Amino acid sequence: MRVLSWNLFHGRSLPETERSLLPEFSAALAAWPWDVALLQEVPPWWGPALARATGAPWARTALTSRNQLLCLRRAVASRRPGLLGSWGGGANVILVRASAGVVTDHRRVRLTRTPERRVAHAVALAGSPLAPEGVLWVGNLHASQADPLERARADGARAERWLLGLPGAGPAVVLGGDFNDREPPPGRPLRPVASRSVDHVQVGAALTAAAGAATLLRRAREVDGEMRRLSDHPPLSVELRRAEAGKPVSEGEPDDKLRP
Repeated sequence: MRVLSWNLFHGRSLPETERSLLPEFSAALAAWPWDVALLQEVPPWWGPALARATGAPWARTALTSRNQLLCLRRAVASRRPGLLGSWGGGANVILVRASAGVVTDHRRVRLTRTPERRVAHAVALAGSPLAPEGVLWVGNLHASQADPLERARADGARAERWLLGLPGAGPAVVLGGDFNDREPPPGRPLRPVASRSVDHVQVGAALTAAAGAATLLRRAREVDGEMRRLSDHPPLSVELRRAEAGKPVSEGEPDDKLRP
């Protein structure tokens, strides 16, 4: 099962584009191979449109911060996303294609209220190739800004504990997203199998990454006659598989080629 994690930078590009880039983000996501997409800093109204464009039967959204008076924020951000930036509102979104299984549950937890609201959320998948006889929980995290770093790490640790405590959760769990932490500390229940800067995909003991399966996807697109990069984060993609029974899983570094 292939998992993609991408911070969408509130639907913005580098350099800035002063119009909605929903068509470009939709086309990029539709073209890439993945079974589950974990998205952060998503304009809160994009989830259903991204699902339709990518052929994902399920889109689950969790609002994060700056979503008061959302209709007014949307009116401005849809026309000039760079004007409001993160003040246009934010959400985490999980997209699930049918190849990943069937979404049977969606849970969320608030990690912090101040200085910004941060949440983690997760979907339960039945019939997943990674948990054929049970349920696979896949979580999505956007941790607090790493100032101080302990705040981001506390969010990550709490998200892990929460995910592992969900109904039916076991050693086959996945947590991905923007951890705002380049090096999550060792010794936690989940371990990273793909990393790039602050973006990580972590798994429980029953799962691992296929050899050489972690990649960064190309996000440069022609926009209004110019080549621009969608978002300030590259999409991180990794193919996951079940760990071999009785074989210890390496605690080594995740794919070093993806580190800056």
